[in-house]
Amino acid sequence: MAQLKTSSAQMVADARARIDEIETKDLIAMLDDPNLVVVDIRDVRERQRSGFIPGSFHAPRGMIEFWVDPESPYFKDIFGQQDKTFVFHCASGWRSALTTATLQDMGFKASHLREGFSTWEKQGGPVAFPDAKS
Repeated sequence: MAQLKTSSAQMVADARARIDEIETKDLIAMLDDPNLVVVDIRDVRERQRSGFIPGSFHAPRGMIEFWVDPESPYFKDIFGQQDKTFVFHCASGWRSALTTATLQDMGFKASHLREGFSTWEKQGGPVAFPDAKS
């Protein structure tokens, strides 16, 4: 097997060194802020299995750069709101660290949930589940 130039762990560490990270307890305290947009980048099956942060916006990791870019045909209006605080999360904070670093490189201001959804419920964060019909 060929040796990689950079490991995934190093990529995450490099991203975390240059982005804003939010602790679980701090994001829980921010949930009532009407200017907060929590963006869940996990796979839809993860959301179905583990639940999600109520009111979070689901944006699959594979589409996020296109959904954020106003010049993309896939742009989503939610990302065009200038007065919002965007916090991205995944399950353990790895994918969201990489996502936030990439978006920062694009000029999009965002933070990420440092430990991801993995500690959310344990620390008192509310969890919702999709309707059985969806």
